[in-house]
Amino acid sequence: MITVRALPAARFRNPVLLASGTAGYGVELEGVADLDALGGVVTKCVSLLPREGNPAPRVAEFAGGMLNSVGLANPGLEVVRSRELPALLRRANGKFEVIVNVVGFTLDEYARVIDGLQGLEGIAAFELNLSCPNTAHGGIEFGAEPESVAQIVRQCAAVSPRPLLAKLSPVLSDIAAVAAVAVAAGAAGVSLVNTFPGTLTEEDGAPRLGAGRGGVSGPPLLPLGVLAVRQTRQRLPDALIVGLGGIRSAADARQYLRAGADLVAIGTAGLADPRLPQRIARELELDRG
Repeated sequence: MITVRALPAARFRNPVLLASGTAGYGVELEGVADLDALGGVVTKCVSLLPREGNPAPRVAEFAGGMLNSVGLANPGLEVVRSRELPALLRRANGKFEVIVNVVGFTLDEYARVIDGLQGLEGIAAFELNLSCPNTAHGGIEFGAEPESVAQIVRQCAAVSPRPLLAKLSPVLSDIAAVAAVAVAAGAAGVSLVNTFPGTLTEEDGAPRLGAGRGGVSGPPLLPLGVLAVRQTRQRLPDALIVGLGGIRSAADARQYLRAGADLVAIGTAGLADPRLPQRIARELELDRG
């Protein structure tokens, strides 16, 4: 067992998490992947109101990576609170940790979602999605402005009895500085990094994604994420850091851990191979003897 910096109440059996947006609300993987072999699950996002998301097609592969444009589709706070999270928390039952990803489309919506989830026992932390490039109405604008980051984190900290993680974008000119703003405002730490904005077209010039643009994920993110973690660890020696982006192997995960990450989260690679995260977890556990 390891106790994570700035999250003394949450104990992770190993450093491997499922990244938000790639594993639904966890229970969808039952019978496919062994959740008990993981350190934790970061849920799909929760917004105040239901969202249908972006028009299809929502995913486009390219050599070495993937574009996604799901658009933060989710059933909304009411359904997640009454159905999705209780099922996941029952399934977790202390065997792995549950981190809930929260998104807002105004500065105060994040805190309203968190406040609406009060009373659900077993949530280890909330991850604030401040950096989603596949929607036109929120996320990246908030994460790009230090004042907005500070305001959102302060509002959430005022209503949350649980630790907060700020999920930041790799497009920030000084990601460590923004991470420091989030921690100063009350976050326990940060998740680094979210997807990178991008677009692709067909031979006739038509966009390959229904929304025209999306988030680049997969191997291209690995060096960006590792650098962001290294810079942030140097700036914030005591904060919790979750490293994510481009992890396809235990060797990739070790890149993040050597750079200073406490935990790592696996996303796109787990879509192609849902059992990959548990294999990586077991290999990392062998490293620890």
